[in-house]
Amino acid sequence: MAWNILLYFTDQQRADTCGCFGQPLDITPNLDRLAWEGTAFSQAYSPQPVCGPYRALLQTGKYATDTGCFRNNIMLPHDVKTLAGYMEEVGYETAYIGKWHLASDGALDKPPVIDHTVTPVPRKYRGGYTGFWRAADVLEFTSHGYDGYIFDENNRRLDFKGYRADCITDFALEFFDQRDKSRPFFMTVSQIEPHHQNDHGHYEGPEGSKEKYKDFVLPPDLEALGGDAREEYPDYLGACASLDKNLGRLIGRLKEEGLYENTVIFFFSDHGSHFRTRNRDSHLNGADDYKRSGHDGCLHVPLVIAGGPYRGGVTVEELVSTESLPKTILALAGVDVGDQMIGENLLDVMTHKNPDRSNEIYAQISESRVGRVIRTPDYKYAVYAPGIDGGAQASADYYEDDYLYDLRRDPWELHNLIEEKEYENIKRELKEKLFRWIEKTEGKRPNG
Repeated sequence: MAWNILLYFTDQQRADTCGCFGQPLDITPNLDRLAWEGTAFSQAYSPQPVCGPYRALLQTGKYATDTGCFRNNIMLPHDVKTLAGYMEEVGYETAYIGKWHLASDGALDKPPVIDHTVTPVPRKYRGGYTGFWRAADVLEFTSHGYDGYIFDENNRRLDFKGYRADCITDFALEFFDQRDKSRPFFMTVSQIEPHHQNDHGHYEGPEGSKEKYKDFVLPPDLEALGGDAREEYPDYLGACASLDKNLGRLIGRLKEEGLYENTVIFFFSDHGSHFRTRNRDSHLNGADDYKRSGHDGCLHVPLVIAGGPYRGGVTVEELVSTESLPKTILALAGVDVGDQMIGENLLDVMTHKNPDRSNEIYAQISESRVGRVIRTPDYKYAVYAPGIDGGAQASADYYEDDYLYDLRRDPWELHNLIEEKEYENIKRELKEKLFRWIEKTEGKRPNG
């Protein structure tokens, strides 16, 4: 059986915004229901907490240091076979709606040399998606929380009025009016919410969010560290609630069309947000606003998969990386990419097929520094490359200690133990594991 596959992809959403992952307010009833029916991965982490690099990884199944897309404003390579290329090859009809962020190329601090930030993305720059297209390369440049425009597959500008997440969903629903019913579909709805609006410097929830969500409870890291969460969190939650409402609209349409039972739905985010609490240290070498950090506020993301073999209200507590999504998606389509893509098939994790798997997470940090992170159930250890700008260079030959957290005693990562003598042996073990990861993924073992 060929499963339909729907990716519902959010931007900058922390896992703890979701009821199924600990949010006390009623923000995500539709996702919570989906988790109850399917599989919730309670310990899912991003391998690259920056928008463009993670999107390049999602489309290629390769690390940012492999594709070269280690920071924003680097175009997706054209010589790499993409997720869409594989899916179309095995007969899927593709549809992509929302934020793309992989079609412009240039320096971080200058206008792109190849610039499609506010103009149509040419077909050759769409990463192999040849079907239904309702997208903007940099959606935060063509729109705000309310109102804006995107482009269709024929490069026509489509203006919209209303809250952005609602309008992006409106465009997605159009696909069901014209899809080829003889073929399975592979649809990505790439919402930009709850990402802050760059030119306004704020999160933009639906009107009324500040009052509706005034009784918020800040996660302990944000409560302890300050930042701008007290001001911004109600709108952030409002945006997340809107995303959930629109997930419900898509689920409703699938049920109306008789497609729900043979559709697998993925809900996930590229990274979280630290609300200006991290990257305030002396190791900062580059720039940051809300992400670009190896702390859990940035790496820990929601991940729910429901439908097909992902049924039964299962909660997977093992550590998993969203680097595994491309391989997992293709496995559902009957495509075994083997070692051509990173990660693992998450169905194998859910079914405990590999009891000897390494229960740890690796992440590459860029733009704010050149950094690398390893997370185990008990500890987190990170290194940084001194003197190297994270927006100018993808990797380094030499790293120094950045931070170490004992997650059993300090789950919110408030006390850096990197200089504590009693943790010397732990640090040494984690450093060896991390350097092995770097050697495996980048082809060279660093010094340090």
